[in-house]
Amino acid sequence: MQSMQATVATPTSSALSQFSTSTQDKSSTAGQTSSTGPQPSRPSIIPPRSKSKGWSTGASGGRMRRIIAEDPEWSLAIVPLLTELCIQHIVKNFQNNPILKQLLPEHKQKVLDHLSPDLPLAVTANLIDDESYWRRCCTQRWPVCHVAKHGGSWKRMFFERHLENLLKHFIPSTTDPALILDLLPLCRNYVRRLRVDQFLPPMKLPPRPRSGELSDSGSEAEVEEPATDHYQLEDLVAGLSHLEELDLVYGVKDCGMNFEWNLFLFTYRDCHSLAATIKACHTLKIFRLTRSKVDDDKARILIRSLLDHPALEELDLSHNLVGDRGARAAAKLLSHSRLRVLNLANNQVRALGAQSLAHALAHNTNLISLNLRLNCIEDEGGQALAHALQTNRCLTTLHLGGNELSEPTATLLSQVLAVNTTLTSINLSCNHIGLDGGKQLLEGMSDNRTLLEFDLRLSDVAQESEYLIGQALCANREAARQRAPNPSCFMSPITAKGPENPAG
Repeated sequence: MQSMQATVATPTSSALSQFSTSTQDKSSTAGQTSSTGPQPSRPSIIPPRSKSKGWSTGASGGRMRRIIAEDPEWSLAIVPLLTELCIQHIVKNFQNNPILKQLLPEHKQKVLDHLSPDLPLAVTANLIDDESYWRRCCTQRWPVCHVAKHGGSWKRMFFERHLENLLKHFIPSTTDPALILDLLPLCRNYVRRLRVDQFLPPMKLPPRPRSGELSDSGSEAEVEEPATDHYQLEDLVAGLSHLEELDLVYGVKDCGMNFEWNLFLFTYRDCHSLAATIKACHTLKIFRLTRSKVDDDKARILIRSLLDHPALEELDLSHNLVGDRGARAAAKLLSHSRLRVLNLANNQVRALGAQSLAHALAHNTNLISLNLRLNCIEDEGGQALAHALQTNRCLTTLHLGGNELSEPTATLLSQVLAVNTTLTSINLSCNHIGLDGGKQLLEGMSDNRTLLEFDLRLSDVAQESEYLIGQALCANREAARQRAPNPSCFMSPITAKGPENPAG
């Protein structure tokens, strides 16, 4: 009986907590009543406890705390998929373990989209063909990218420009040639064109003074000049199995106050090496060597190596020092090649050289463009070319601007216009055609139905003659537009003066 009474008299912990809470509520209520004055009596009602934020009451009456993550965006629902984790791992370790070909197409594209453009070429060159990746590589490295000049391929553009930059900054006897040759296995299948507008000469080191051999002023010492040969292209070009265009300038850009003439010297060793290079490159279609001080002797060496070349279609030696002997060699090339474009602009070709070219042109069946602007062939050379055009049936573009031509040449050309059916563009600007010469050309145009461009600027031709020639050209273009399957190419207006030809 006593044990039963003890059990009843002993309150439980939950009862004590409820009792203490009730007592505290009553005392706080009494305090508020005393502080605010006498209040009307109300029944004592204890409202149910509301659930506070972050707390919950269990079945036993205890409290449970809810855990809230510090990251408000954390959720069990967005745990990365295993495939995403694998892709992230592949991208992170791609340099040491490149995995790409084994992936599914959708996974492969995700990997390519996240790869860094700074990965070594030894890893990416022969493994990645995705154009979007190489586009990112190009745009990150160069602010201006004309992919159309590289066949529309970003990968080809990257390797061509990368190789060109290496060649532009190569210093003979200082830069390791392996820097360029080691790139061959990576780029041989993608490089089709090389345009190098700078070749650096060897560095000039200060001479070492020799004791006992110098005078007080040091002016009597004979210092041997360093070699000025540039980088030799034989091994590089031999490894580029798809090279089609080679555009070179032997000079230095941005030399500033360090200017010296030998910085722009195309040596005989350079010439012989380049001749052997282009002769061995059987895929070469376009060869340009401009602004390099190529004289007659060097031009003959180069052209001799191009005789009977199986693929060459364009030769550009403009802005050099080529004279009549070089032009005679070029005329021989016309008879021993499939050359379609010859550019000898801004050289030293005179009447004898023009006569040699005219003799070859009279029997040629391949050449479609001849550029002799800014030479000095005069009327003797101009008349020889006009006679050749009376029998030639393939040339479409002839540029004779700035050659001291006058009325006798215009008279013969007017006869050519009456019988020739292949010429579509003639440039006689900056000559001395004169008023009578202009009238002669106008008479020739009256019987011509194929010429589309005729540049007579600064040639002393009367405005009336120019206007009437322009009307004849418009009629020819309209007729050509109606005959052509794509008429839009004839929509741009061209006056008698014609469009300005680009510097060649």
